[in-house]
Amino acid sequence: MNGFEKRAQQKKEKIMRSTLDLLKTSDPSKLRIADIAEAASVSQVTIYNYFGSKEALVREVFKDYMWTAIKEFETFLAGEHSLKEKVEYIVFQKKKSSKTFDPQVMKQLWRDDPEMVRFVKEEYMAKGIPLVMRLIEDGKKNGEISKALSTNTIMMYMQMLTNQADTMLDYAEEHGNMDMLIEEMVHLFFYGVGSNPNP
Repeated sequence: MNGFEKRAQQKKEKIMRSTLDLLKTSDPSKLRIADIAEAASVSQVTIYNYFGSKEALVREVFKDYMWTAIKEFETFLAGEHSLKEKVEYIVFQKKKSSKTFDPQVMKQLWRDDPEMVRFVKEEYMAKGIPLVMRLIEDGKKNGEISKALSTNTIMMYMQMLTNQADTMLDYAEEHGNMDMLIEEMVHLFFYGVGSNPNP
């Protein structure tokens, strides 16, 4: 990559970072190219040259965020972590995602952009599900998950857990008991409500 290409790439990344920051607080339909240009200290023409439209830019930012999250999850799974730590990681990532993209912003993006819906489904099916299945199968091999339970049932249970993570973690933040909530959620996942962990 020569000097010109490097500067162009740096400018493109700066535009994407600025857009991501603005999406944390802005309605995508009300976000203007002028706002993004000002935040990134570039001209509006530069944004159009790199991305073509505001919609294409927002789509690119969201895709990059998803790819990064999947790559980080894959790297974490490959590390020397217990199944408990991996489940905690999933819960925290759900929270991080909801803080980056407000759920209402996500709903609007999916409602207004069929290509985004297709992308999310394809990435989830192609990369997300295999990663979770690997986590479960590794847990069974290590004796951390009962082999009597099917992988599909465990995946459904984990989906239920992550779907409610935003509400539960918001409650914990308000009441100052985040660490205890995470510990208890992990306990429920592994031991249920009527048993104690083995020493």
